[in-house]
Amino acid sequence: MMFLEKFFSLKENGTDVRTEVMAGVTTFLTMVYILIVNPALLSSIGIPFEQVFMATVISAVIGTLIMGLVAKYPIAIAPGMGLNAYFASVVGAQGLSYQTVFGTVFIAGLLFLLISVTSLRKMIIDAIPNSLKYGITSGIGLFIAFIGLKNAGIVVPNDSTMVTLGDLHQPGTVLALAGLFITLILMARNVKGAIFIGMIITAVIGYFIGLLNFNGVLSVPPTPVFFDIDISGVFTNSLYSVVFAFLLVTIFDTTGTLIGVTEQAGLTKDGKIPRAKKAFLGDAIATTIGSLFGTSPSTAYVESSTGVAAGGRTGLTATVVAILFAASIFFSPLISAISSVSAITAPVLIIVGCFMMEGLAKVNWKMFDDAFPAFAIILTMPLTSSISTGIAIGFITYPLMKVFSGKGKSVHPLIYIFGLIFLVQLIFFPTH
Repeated sequence: MMFLEKFFSLKENGTDVRTEVMAGVTTFLTMVYILIVNPALLSSIGIPFEQVFMATVISAVIGTLIMGLVAKYPIAIAPGMGLNAYFASVVGAQGLSYQTVFGTVFIAGLLFLLISVTSLRKMIIDAIPNSLKYGITSGIGLFIAFIGLKNAGIVVPNDSTMVTLGDLHQPGTVLALAGLFITLILMARNVKGAIFIGMIITAVIGYFIGLLNFNGVLSVPPTPVFFDIDISGVFTNSLYSVVFAFLLVTIFDTTGTLIGVTEQAGLTKDGKIPRAKKAFLGDAIATTIGSLFGTSPSTAYVESSTGVAAGGRTGLTATVVAILFAASIFFSPLISAISSVSAITAPVLIIVGCFMMEGLAKVNWKMFDDAFPAFAIILTMPLTSSISTGIAIGFITYPLMKVFSGKGKSVHPLIYIFGLIFLVQLIFFPTH
């Protein structure tokens, strides 16, 4: 215990081992769905399910351990949603082999790693104005809260209004609402670990009402597949735009999440992220290694905010997540059962969305050229279901607003550069 307290500076960060462990479990339970969704999606284009499952675990463990032990942040890494959908669309639309597209991920990962070990990514984060940082944090909050509402069945698609109120009599929706109110009551009573305890109570209720079913607990882990890629095909098929798209979206997905979660945890100092370069190694190495085993690019997960909300403040939280991911190779039937009941984790996402709105109070709403880009990010992320799209809109509108308000010189040159890059990406390399 003493070693953990000293290595992770627990007292300095106002936390303890128990809180960090519970936070790690909370983060893991809210993002473990990736172990089911990612293999299911990529196996639909011909990649063996077991190969993707093991690649997903391997990349998540490696990336999250780097984030926990090296950067010492409570942030988890795993193959990104959206990026895996783009991967599948490239294979399907262009008729390429998945081995060739893994080659594009590998090259993008190497470039990503190169950028991460230099000062470029840190320069990018330091150059981002505070209004965009707060907008990104709040936008991610609304985005994950909306995901929670959809997963709970509280909001559903509607042809006339896009979304509408769901059927509140559905068993899954009733369970999610019960879990939401139970967790809110625990939080109102200042119960430590309220979010995690709320999830456990919800799972128990789900089991007794027949929504949570187990078909076994343990299984023998599949054998990993290594280097099932075709790097030469990247050049013979001139897939440079695909490499660029993977690189661009991965950089800003992770950067946006890193800003949002560290801001929420109170770990930023003067608007900057300490140990930023070390934090950037996690997703870059995970992306590169993940491609060698058979999965799409990795990114920092917004679900890490659930662990932060549960009290996680150090790399011990991330280390616990990595350990649970590693252990999950033996418990795939159990994990599949819990992650298949979205009502168990939906309340957490809704509550965390509220926590992440705090930064809105720091936006200068009376200064329109600061306020509108933040508003555009907050509006766009949940409505497009894309963190990177929201960031893109913010980067494009912020320098434009400043230029036409006569404040163009106050904008960091990198913001102009990336505003232009984002504009090109939205027009020519959309991820949806």
